Amino acid sequence: MKSFILLFLSIFILQKNIIAQVTIYRDPSIEQMVKEISADSLRSYIQTMVNFGTRNTLSTQTNKKRGIGAARNYVLAKFNEFAKKSGGRMTAIIDSTTLQPDKRRVDTTLLLGNVVATLKGTNQNDNRVFIISGHLDAMRSNVMNRIDDAPGANDDASGVAAVMECARIMSSRNFGATIIFMAVSGEEQGLLGSSFMATKSRKENVNIEAVLNNDIIGSNNSNETGIINNTQVRVFSEGLPFYELDKNAKNIRQLGLENDGKSRQLARYIKETGERYVDNLEIKLVYRNDRFLRGGDHTPFVENGYPAVRITEMNENYDHQHQDVRMENGRQYGDLIAYIDFEYLRKNTAMNLSTLANLAKAPGMPADVKIDVKKLGNTSFLSWKTPLSGAAKGFYILIRETTSAFWQKKIFTDATEITLPYSKDNYFFAVQAVNETGNESLMVMPGVK
Repeated sequence: MKSFILLFLSIFILQKNIIAQVTIYRDPSIEQMVKEISADSLRSYIQTMVNFGTRNTLSTQTNKKRGIGAARNYVLAKFNEFAKKSGGRMTAIIDSTTLQPDKRRVDTTLLLGNVVATLKGTNQNDNRVFIISGHLDAMRSNVMNRIDDAPGANDDASGVAAVMECARIMSSRNFGATIIFMAVSGEEQGLLGSSFMATKSRKENVNIEAVLNNDIIGSNNSNETGIINNTQVRVFSEGLPFYELDKNAKNIRQLGLENDGKSRQLARYIKETGERYVDNLEIKLVYRNDRFLRGGDHTPFVENGYPAVRITEMNENYDHQHQDVRMENGRQYGDLIAYIDFEYLRKNTAMNLSTLANLAKAPGMPADVKIDVKKLGNTSFLSWKTPLSGAAKGFYILIRETTSAFWQKKIFTDATEITLPYSKDNYFFAVQAVNETGNESLMVMPGVK
């Protein structure tokens, strides 16, 4: 009888804890934006891009119905259409540069153009910038083939469609920080468009706090393994920072921060926020900057010191990437729109939108975050300063064991210092600012004092 009572109490306590853990707060304004994402709109964007025949970066820029020039003009026109709802806050341009032949993947003088829409933040004292990108260009089996059709439905019209849909919905809303929607060219030719943008941003000292690069996010199945799954998506992020690693290496080793670079923290933020707002989607963090033998447009931003990640579908089908459209031995090759799962693409777009909105609505990151290591002890003392931009209601202290990949605890305080009953030797800590509507900044790992 005693054993039965103990079992009953254990089940009751377990059920009570489960009930207590299922409550998830969602900002109603972000939740509404997520609901407005339309699979039909995404289909329309991709179908139009496919209808341009080829979007190879080297293809015609003068034909109004075919080639990369026509595709750029289409995206620009859509951005300008969306901008009409922004009250003058959103503007769009084709940001161009002239490249000379490189004896690799550019064999002629090339006018390279990225389509860029900028939604200015409403807070004049907030210079933070958040970027969402996809690449407009496409390729066949031969990257130099600028003549024949290269539909590029998934690689990467899917990513550009997500960018466009986010712009459509977000353009009529207000955000404290600035959001840039970007469809770059030249990815298949060697990350040319993103390299131009990242280098330019670094020279101009643009305060980019996050880059969400979307490349191949619309298909749910893989060749070889035959896996079909539209409930998972990958986020790739670098570990040790490429930018000025030599200057930061001593501090990284001293504090054990090999798994806590800015891009890795951004990836964790995307997972927490995306899964909060998007049902039936698990965000899988891949602790690599990118896949083997491939490169993405986030990398030039990483190399210029910006937090940047690559978002890619969970199960890739290489029969439908970088392939001439053909039927061979009863097997269809080519990046055709028939292989896009638009419900999956809707969810991946929602993950991007919710992350961008939460970041751009949030206050800036807390400043001068420090942990006291002057004496031994089994408690930890952290202090910080209020953000330089935005109004913070308070702060979350994030806690995880040194072996944990994810933050395990989240403690709220409205103070700017705290003593925690957790040993600094056994745990990692970070601090993020939060406002009245529950929007959190990116997290900041403490320095030592």
